[in-house]
Amino acid sequence: MGTDWQQWHEHYDDPDSDLVRRLGTVRDEVRRLLAERQGAPIRVTSICAGDGRDLLPILASSEGDVDAVLLEIDADLAERARAAAAASGLGRVRVHTADAGLSSTLADLPPADVFLACGVFGNIADADLETTIGALPAFVVPGGAVIWTRGASVGDGELSAYAGDPADLVREVFARHGFTEERLVRPADAGFRVGVHRFTGGASHAALPERLFSFAR
Repeated sequence: MGTDWQQWHEHYDDPDSDLVRRLGTVRDEVRRLLAERQGAPIRVTSICAGDGRDLLPILASSEGDVDAVLLEIDADLAERARAAAAASGLGRVRVHTADAGLSSTLADLPPADVFLACGVFGNIADADLETTIGALPAFVVPGGAVIWTRGASVGDGELSAYAGDPADLVREVFARHGFTEERLVRPADAGFRVGVHRFTGGASHAALPERLFSFAR
């Protein structure tokens, strides 16, 4: 039986949880990247976006020229995101109930200046991690930034065979595919990692696989 993602979101109700700390870190990075644009138009894509809490509150307080697309396969979570965007007056936010693991879901979207892959890499196998990051050059602009998260260890129920901090595997894969690390938040007292990588490589002309990843738990 797969993870109940609506129940998983209830962990945000604990203000002392690592998840809440991770959320704050991701929001800080979104805020920083938007501020760097100094009001210039910006496109944001968020995959496996849940109810949008990583992104929507920052967009609601931003005065930037932002268009955003959130992708979430769970219909109830996607509807929560739509309601939150509407309540905040975010008319340029679109929420699609769709499987972000299919390359066709992303292929019709304009390349993003900021791409969020939060809560993804710890739920997929190492081979899918390689495939997904390898495809990201097709979905971000040159110089575009990817914000990602990963748990701090590989334990029971984890999918990675990597020995050590699995965030280091993520970093290695990004480096192999034309990305330069801009930031890594690695708290000594918490079980999460948040990274930002910039796409500094050249255009890829390789055909995209039909499926990038599947959640395996």
